Amino acid sequence: MILPIFFIFSLIFASSSAAAQDFCVGDLSRSYGPAGYSCKSPSKVTVNDFVFSGLGKAGNTSNIFKASVTPAFAAQFPGVNGLGLSMARMDLAVGGVVPMHSHPGGSKLLLVVQGSILAGFISSNNAVYYKTLYKGDTMVFPLGLLHFQINLGETAAVAFATFSSPSPGLQITSLSLFGNNLLTELVAKTTFVGKAEVERLKSVLGGTNSGVFV
Repeated sequence: MILPIFFIFSLIFASSSAAAQDFCVGDLSRSYGPAGYSCKSPSKVTVNDFVFSGLGKAGNTSNIFKASVTPAFAAQFPGVNGLGLSMARMDLAVGGVVPMHSHPGGSKLLLVVQGSILAGFISSNNAVYYKTLYKGDTMVFPLGLLHFQINLGETAAVAFATFSSPSPGLQITSLSLFGNNLLTELVAKTTFVGKAEVERLKSVLGGTNSGVFV
């Protein structure tokens, strides 16, 4: 009786051990796919794959947005590959803005650690939720919804974001609309923004007027 029981437990242990995988450090030399990066060979994994030091340094806010976002996603931090989480640092100079954008691959939890940030999002039924956040405040932004952050304070602001994905993705609405090469007439028709304003926004955000109607 003891031998059959021992044999059964041996099979269970063997199958569970075979199925278990502690981590899947991303192999950045290979292409990113729907399931993330392929796993690096365990023999090539080092402790440095599980450490990222880039969030301790302020980003460069000398740009049109007066803002900087430093990601610690799978592409920068291969140890989070396959673990369902990642982080980023946000620096906002006075008057800085992270314009309306979305993360199609993950929800975001924002923690303000310096200054104050006006943050909000728009639900799929166009309800708006926004509030000024101060040091120690957190706000959650559900997956895929348009949201923004603005520094309306008198000092620089810093926040850290945690995502529910190692690669949450990013689409900035204004850049998607006016930083492209669609015909100005086409952008104007689909956005109900006047042609002259579309041309102005394209010039500011790097868009061109190339392309043809098909």
